[in-house]
Amino acid sequence: MQSLRAVLIDIDGVLTVSWQPLPGAVEALREIREAGLGVALVTNTTSRTRASIARTLADAGFPVSAEDILTAPAVTAAYLAEHSPGARCVLLNSGDIAEDLGGVAVLRDDEGAGDQSVPDVVVVGGAGPEFGYAALNRAFGHLQRGARLVAMHRNLYWRTDDGLQLDTGAFLAGLEKAARVEAEITGKPSAAFFEAALAHVGAGAGEAVMVGDDVESDVLAAQRAGVRGVLVRTGKYLPETHRAASGTPDHVIDSFADLPALLRELRGAAQE
Repeated sequence: MQSLRAVLIDIDGVLTVSWQPLPGAVEALREIREAGLGVALVTNTTSRTRASIARTLADAGFPVSAEDILTAPAVTAAYLAEHSPGARCVLLNSGDIAEDLGGVAVLRDDEGAGDQSVPDVVVVGGAGPEFGYAALNRAFGHLQRGARLVAMHRNLYWRTDDGLQLDTGAFLAGLEKAARVEAEITGKPSAAFFEAALAHVGAGAGEAVMVGDDVESDVLAAQRAGVRGVLVRTGKYLPETHRAASGTPDHVIDSFADLPALLRELRGAAQE
């Protein structure tokens, strides 16, 4: 491992659950900041903007600002600007993320008539009440008529105070199979997302660690991108999912509160 310079951190299930801080998380993040390490909070959360997330975390005591946060919607906007400039998109998402989709031409799903109503891209964000039959069937129709499918992530579920809740991946698999298309994924676990996060903190892959509760999308995906992966046993972590994973995390810790001690160990090893 090269000299450790930065930490990439998932939010939901690692720092918070239902936006409430997990024990020791605030203090651990402060300690990491004080150690001079770069920090990027990298999240597939699609229900809030970067500014909203930053306000919620700061109010809870976390030393963060909007500039520290990289969301799947923000990365999706950059992806569409690069790969589909000017594309007309329809968005299936739970929550208002318009602020982070600057520059993306988002149509109302019932806008226009005839050919004008057919978008170039169907963009799928985070699941929620909006993912009803009618909305999914409209998306299916757009895909049959040639629209591309871009999804912010494939997460099957996430954890709230009420337990595990279904997420986008559970619906996305059906859309892909029914329409015989494959979604372009812009958030975690895509390599492009981790590349964007590393550029955000100005670190190379060998100079960073990624901390997450999703063994596949957070940890193993980061490891495939050359970033050391740290799995926490909080949030959506399940022992059976860990055992059935497609690879082995570099490190496993009980919670984010244990991260500063691990980072001290890694920095010491890199200096030897």
